[in-house]
Amino acid sequence: MMTSSHPLLPLTLDELLTTTRAVRKRLDVTRPVDRSAIEECLEIAQQAPSASNRQHWHFVITTDPAKRADLANVYRKGRDTMLASRLAEATTEEDRAAVRERMASPDPFSEKLAQVPVHVVPCIEGRTDGMPQAGQAALWGTIAPAAWNFILALRARGLGTVRTTIHLYHEREAAEILGIPYGEVMQIALLPVAYTLGTEFKASRRNPLDSMAHWESW
Repeated sequence: MMTSSHPLLPLTLDELLTTTRAVRKRLDVTRPVDRSAIEECLEIAQQAPSASNRQHWHFVITTDPAKRADLANVYRKGRDTMLASRLAEATTEEDRAAVRERMASPDPFSEKLAQVPVHVVPCIEGRTDGMPQAGQAALWGTIAPAAWNFILALRARGLGTVRTTIHLYHEREAAEILGIPYGEVMQIALLPVAYTLGTEFKASRRNPLDSMAHWESW
């Protein structure tokens, strides 16, 4: 059994699972993160279940300020692309007005992203472009548990992150920044990692269980 060299929060398993939040505002950009802490969490990620017990996934980690700034720019560009797409797809004036409001509003997280001390990009060998649904599900289903293991391990050590995907609108640009072979390896997220400002997080309000649990049939 792996022994952590970093202090673990006094959380029960259920507390860990129900209080691991997407953290944006409470990422501490002033506190450095030891490489050994990230590596411990990656070792836990490696233990996630995977298809045919084969690990076709990779994690690209950068602490370099210039690369983090470049990735933040790709994220910002991706947000603009996403909102422009939503504006084009909006079918009512109310929806268009809501998108325009977001486009005109500053995004504090875009500005903060470059300051977050560690950027982690989970990747998987192969691409889903043009694949049938079953093949796509198999590929995403292999990397998703590993990324979630990593996020849970972060939380247990007082670290936090948020799973972002907006930079994937311009994935090729991020691949060039990080030296990822775009044609053979697909990025699935950008995880900005930092210690959290405080470690107390609560379970979030969710819809009633009977609104999403369908026994025997829909």
